[in-house]
Amino acid sequence: MDDTELLAVAIGQARVGLAEGGVPIGAAILIDGEVVAAGRNRRVQLGSAIRHGETDALEVAGRLPASKYRRATMATTLSPCDMCTGAILLYGIPRVVMGENRTFVGGEDLLRARGVEVVNLDSSECYDLLHGFIAEHPEIWNEDIGEE
Repeated sequence: MDDTELLAVAIGQARVGLAEGGVPIGAAILIDGEVVAAGRNRRVQLGSAIRHGETDALEVAGRLPASKYRRATMATTLSPCDMCTGAILLYGIPRVVMGENRTFVGGEDLLRARGVEVVNLDSSECYDLLHGFIAEHPEIWNEDIGEE
């Protein structure tokens, strides 16, 4: 599975999240050529403070040995925020593929500084999906990124 195909899984999750009334950000985890988990931002749906796309994908993956995470690629439709960056670093995920960072720039520099390969596919589909949501729901977006 290439990066574009993996990102497509994350985009699918973002679309599910949007249909559920949530923030359209999705993620997927690939290990040894197999998608082991996919998740979406479910803060609105679950009333959660921490269920971003990446953390939801980690939750869906469940308990995995550290050796598996060290062979993983995390795909996310948006540059990972500081919380999700921390989770990526905590589990030693060595590679992140993101859909775009025009909307929001998260902890990319920290990931790179800690040796994580960060690939930006600059997807117009990811940008358009989130940009439209932000235009309609700026208050939910601001809450999601910790702003007023």
